[in-house]
Amino acid sequence: MQRILIIEDEERLAEFLELELKYEGYSVEIAYDGRLGLDKAMNQEYDIILLDLMLPGLNGIEVCRRLRTAKDTPIIMLTAKDSVMDRVMGLDNGADDYLPKPFAIEELLARMRVIFKREERMSRNQNRSLTFKDMVLDLESRLLEKENETIELTNKEFELLSFFMKNINRVLTRDILLEQIWSYDAAVETNVIDVYVRHLRNKLNTDEKEAYIQTVRGVGYVMRE
Repeated sequence: MQRILIIEDEERLAEFLELELKYEGYSVEIAYDGRLGLDKAMNQEYDIILLDLMLPGLNGIEVCRRLRTAKDTPIIMLTAKDSVMDRVMGLDNGADDYLPKPFAIEELLARMRVIFKREERMSRNQNRSLTFKDMVLDLESRLLEKENETIELTNKEFELLSFFMKNINRVLTRDILLEQIWSYDAAVETNVIDVYVRHLRNKLNTDEKEAYIQTVRGVGYVMRE
């Protein structure tokens, strides 16, 4: 069940939205002031936040700005103000959409569906590929795209590179890599990691050998942003 947070100080409107959204099958919570709403948004997970602009305690623009420093939860701003400047301020501070009051519940639901479809599409794309700098690793085709060039990988090269790309900024020891990629195969020696890293570096075709996979002497390797 998708969770919706309503941050709205007009109780009648908030309760009307709660009733309509619950009827549509959503789980709904309400915060009647900006500070409480920000606290809920920061400490819990929601699928969409409906955020009023004029709020006691902390206005909607400030709630949106502070939330965006920590989370990407989709936000639709709801406000009686409909000036161009208000819309620009809301969108510039991280709102995904803007709906002036009064509005029809059908329009709000339609805008929510657009956001849900966008989030679902982004999630599918993330699950199908990994990215790092100018590289995109397709997890289905097991091909690497770099600067519009397709690079074919062996099974072990693919497994090693995908593990690196899933652990950006984490130093991976040779033992960890052996456990994850080779499952401590008794016939595999530790230096096989060095051999495969060298193969990957050569395939990435760059003069700067550690531009993508960096050596941490005496420990292992890391891909750093």
